[in-house]
Amino acid sequence: MSTVPAEALPTSARSVRPRDDEAAAAPLAPSARLLPSLAAVYRAQLSRARVARIPLLFVATFQSIGIMVLMRGVVDGGSEARAVVAGSTVLVVAFVALNLLAQYFGQLRATGGLDHYATLPVPPAAVVLGAAGAYASFTVPGTAFTAVAGSVLFGLPLTHLWILVAVVPLSGAALAGLGAALGLLAPRQELATLLGQLGMSAALLLGVLPAERLPGPIGWARDLLPSTYGVEALAHTFDPHPDWAAVALDLAVCGAVGAVSLAVATWAYRRAAVR
Repeated sequence: MSTVPAEALPTSARSVRPRDDEAAAAPLAPSARLLPSLAAVYRAQLSRARVARIPLLFVATFQSIGIMVLMRGVVDGGSEARAVVAGSTVLVVAFVALNLLAQYFGQLRATGGLDHYATLPVPPAAVVLGAAGAYASFTVPGTAFTAVAGSVLFGLPLTHLWILVAVVPLSGAALAGLGAALGLLAPRQELATLLGQLGMSAALLLGVLPAERLPGPIGWARDLLPSTYGVEALAHTFDPHPDWAAVALDLAVCGAVGAVSLAVATWAYRRAAVR
């Protein structure tokens, strides 16, 4: 068998063998930046929630209004009426941002849906913040309607309901972060659903009932609930002369709790995605 020297081969044949630098693996594309990734995940989640969660939003709103109607028979007015309306309003946020988000992330983890997000070049914080923001935004119509209906039902002023612009996103961030963390840390989907239901029940019992009627230990548990500070901020604005310093303090605490809960949810997402 004869051997043909490499110099005798045509140029096209000699170029088939790749050079060492060409054989090296091409570098991966850089990860997407946080804000564009966050906007993309937010739009996708909001579109999905708008289709699948509208009936549940009606349920959450109807539930809160039903609670206020029941409490109207035992509460005449004053601080108790303000607590009932504020707690029922934030309860809509708890139902969607805490309960449904815990179920959503629990389902993603159980069905392998986290693998899809793990393959995308997006930061983990964008996935958590985008989903949390979408679910919190989804509660805006229900909270506004509940606040107006409750104010009319109990004869409370509507003047300062603009505070919902701050209460809804801050309470939503705190509750959505908690819901996402519960869904991602729960070892089973059924347990994530249970934890979400328990969290919403805690927001119902500890948020709607007036604080002065709760026993001491239960009152301490109320202070640990993230939605409590949103409820307190909204309740203060129903006063004839609101204490805006107290409102600002409650909102600041709610925002700080929201930042911590979202950070925990981001860590839980990283932990679940690599398993």
